[in-house]
Amino acid sequence: MLTLQKTLPFITWSVKLSQQRRPPGRARKLLGGAVLPTSRNTPSPIDPETIQVPVGYEPDPADLALSSIPGQEIFDPRKRKFSEEELKPQPMIKKARKIFTPEDLKDDKYWARRRKNNMAAKRSRDARRLKENQIAIRASFLEKENSALRQEVADLRKELGKCKNVLAKYEARHGPL
Repeated sequence: MLTLQKTLPFITWSVKLSQQRRPPGRARKLLGGAVLPTSRNTPSPIDPETIQVPVGYEPDPADLALSSIPGQEIFDPRKRKFSEEELKPQPMIKKARKIFTPEDLKDDKYWARRRKNNMAAKRSRDARRLKENQIAIRASFLEKENSALRQEVADLRKELGKCKNVLAKYEARHGPL
């Protein structure tokens, strides 16, 4: 029994001439009567989260300070991902009409509640401002990363075109693979 084997860097064809595996009808015609490969040397799948894209992005240290909680780790726009819930736009809420309290009702209990409410409002504003700063820095990083990825795709497409030209020239000279 005669065996024919062709090898490319990523595909190995091994065909026993007495038992060729041929694609059916139209597929065979589209492939030019080619024999299907019996094994492939393809790389194992890669987790997209582990891919590091070289991005020339260095945020302003002042922006990072405004986006980090004092006493905690500095905000890293490369690692921090926001949930769908965090990125949802907040509804515009109409402010309630102010109710003025007469001076004679402003006792110690009133002032304690006012101080507590003012501190809570300040914490809420600071948390919102922190989150907005983090989202802005993350968006800036993602724009730079997107630009780098688009450039990489363009380079890979250019390289693929060159490879296709080399393959076409090879097939023209030596016949189809």
